[in-house]
Order: sequence, then C-alpha cells, then structure tokens
Amino acid sequence: MTHGSTAGPGLRGPTAGLGLKAQHYEQALACPAVGLWFEVHPENYMVDGGPRLAWLEAIRAEKPLSLHGIGLSLAGDALPDPEHLARFKALADRYEPFAISEHLAWSRRGQVYHPDLLPFPRTRRMLSRVCDNVSRAQDVLGRPLLIENPSLYLALNGHEMSEPEFLSEIVLATGCGLLLDINNVYVSANNLGESATAYLDALPAHAIGEIHLAGHDPDPELGPGLLIDSHAAPVSDTVWSLYQRTIRRIGPRPTLIERDDAIPAFEILMGERNRADAILSAGDEALRA
Repeated sequence: MTHGSTAGPGLRGPTAGLGLKAQHYEQALACPAVGLWFEVHPENYMVDGGPRLAWLEAIRAEKPLSLHGIGLSLAGDALPDPEHLARFKALADRYEPFAISEHLAWSRRGQVYHPDLLPFPRTRRMLSRVCDNVSRAQDVLGRPLLIENPSLYLALNGHEMSEPEFLSEIVLATGCGLLLDINNVYVSANNLGESATAYLDALPAHAIGEIHLAGHDPDPELGPGLLIDSHAAPVSDTVWSLYQRTIRRIGPRPTLIERDDAIPAFEILMGERNRADAILSAGDEALRA
C-alpha cells in the first residue's frame, strides 16, 4: 500500500489530530477537517486481520496516521522485544505513519509486564542504556522515533541531569526526535515543585516533531498538590497557555488531543482539536509574516 509522503509542520500537512477510538470510527472517516490526523497505539493493531485493521485501512486512505507505542520499554534493563519490534515494523510499513513515537519509561523486566510507564534515575549509565535501546529500535523500524517525556509523581534520588538535558543527550546520540507532551510537563512540574516554562525553554526546538495535549485530575485524597495524568478530562487552561507559548517559540508542530478515559462525543473532541488547529494556524501565519 502506498499513501505518499506527508508534509511537515504547518498548514500544508497534518496540523491537529485526535486519538482514534472505536466508537468514533465512522465519524472519523467522514470528517472533512483539513489537517486532521489520527493516532493509534500499535499494540492495539498488531493482529493479522479482522475489523480493527479494516477500519484502520479505510481511515488511513483518507487521513494521515501516527503510531504511538506503549510497549518497547526503552528504559528497561533488557533490549526491546524482537517480536514486538517486528510487529511494530510491519504495521509501520503497511500504514506509513508520518510519525512513530514511544515513551521515556520502562514497563517490562524479564517476562513481567507492568501496566504502567515507570520512572528511573537519569544517570549517565541509564542514558547509555536508553540510547542503545532507542538506536536498536530505530535500526529495526527503519525510521526515527520521537521520544515522549513522562509524567512524574515522586522525586527520585540519584539523578545526574535534568530531564531536558537527558532528552537532549538522547537526541544528540541517536538522531531521534521528541514528542513533547505539555500536559506531562505541567503535571510533573506541579508535583515536583519545578517550573514548567523553564523545562519547555530548555528543550531543543529543532528536535520536537509532535506535541500532545491532554487533561489531568487532582488526586482524590491529596487534591491539586498531586495531579494525575488521567487523559480523562479536557485540556486545562494552564496547559493551553503553555501550548500557545510553546508554538510562539518553536513554530507549528503536529498536535494531538489525547483522551483515553471518560471519552466524550466526537464533536466535543473536535472542539478541542479545532482550538489547537487555530493556535497552529496563528503560529504559521506569524512565521510567514
């Protein structure tokens, strides 16, 4: 299957997108919005056939796709699983996404798989391990990965560098790019008592290939002192402000509205998507002025 290439950031290519949900397949397929794209977790489509792939085939024929992995465990103490990588590559070869991404986290040790994206100390030793895993994954996939910054809830001991420094070193060593999740930046900054704007300003702008926007919720017991990256709420006003500020600094980038729980009607998600699209449009016009 050949879908052709997709333009880069700005109004000529994918602008603002949504995570593709089964209950929205028909509306997603019919939606005429210019610049709209859809993201899927490849792990949900690593099958040989059936209705999932039929829908993905139909939607990919109309709209660009990105693949956002959750299972490579790039910060784990083992190499990425070869079978998982092979299935990931087969999916990417078939649907030719404009971007593929993974998380800066670990979720597997031996044959034990955890249903979470777990943190680690940012040491030089861990940097070497992550870079090795990223490079191996990129070699198999034949494409650069975008690495997503995590959401953090507790301060860990043993860090030797800041997260922006760690991410910048991965980019330099492997040639990968970054998936900037601005909600994760805000949640982590709130929980750890740090500055979200300082974090954003420290990232290498040229490496940011995609942006995620999502909602968060206060912890039921601790309240707003501990924010949870729930993906179950609308994007907050603070995150929207950080996003607008980021686009002014780095220019337009393909942007996703993430919603994975308490999923509302397609039209509501499109409202958030259209808000992001308007900010990208303003950023594009500013670059052209």
